[in-house]
Amino acid sequence: MVRTPSTMLPLGTAAPDFSLMNVDGRCLSLADVAGPRGTVVMFLCNHCPFVKHVADQLAALGRDVMPQGIGVVAISSNDVATHPADSPEQMVRESEERGYPFPYLFDETQEVAKAYRAACTPDFYLFDGEQRLVYRGQLDESRPDSGIPVTGADLRRAIDAVLTGQAIPEPQRPSLGCNIKWRAGNEPEYFLYA
Repeated sequence: MVRTPSTMLPLGTAAPDFSLMNVDGRCLSLADVAGPRGTVVMFLCNHCPFVKHVADQLAALGRDVMPQGIGVVAISSNDVATHPADSPEQMVRESEERGYPFPYLFDETQEVAKAYRAACTPDFYLFDGEQRLVYRGQLDESRPDSGIPVTGADLRRAIDAVLTGQAIPEPQRPSLGCNIKWRAGNEPEYFLYA
């Protein structure tokens, strides 16, 4: 397990579009998953201990914020040849077992992860209603074996700020997790030289 921080994509960046297969077999784009008031894009996978540590909170967060006009989507970009536990078939099972209320998409080419400069799982991005990046960073302070409860406090505060038209609380701290499992020769420069 390589502890990898998020790259902290510049605030104000427009949400990169995508068209990826969901666990239910539908192909979904950013427009399909975006909420009218904002959108959370999360890079996850099935096997990562950091994701497992927060998965129940992610399901709860989705149930809490989606009815308020915040779109939520999870994307898995790991190389399934080296990490078969992250295969689309296993993603279906993971989504069902966790009760994810949001789409869980497979980024087979890893191009969407590159467009978002994703580096780790989990990696979180919050875009406002105009699809401009307003938050990128950690879910909260909790990590596996830290003894700190998983609350989603940092991301939830940012979402609340978007919903109420307030400034996003600072500082924004990078997420930390396992590195995305890039296919050999497909590693992005920002990952190799971070």
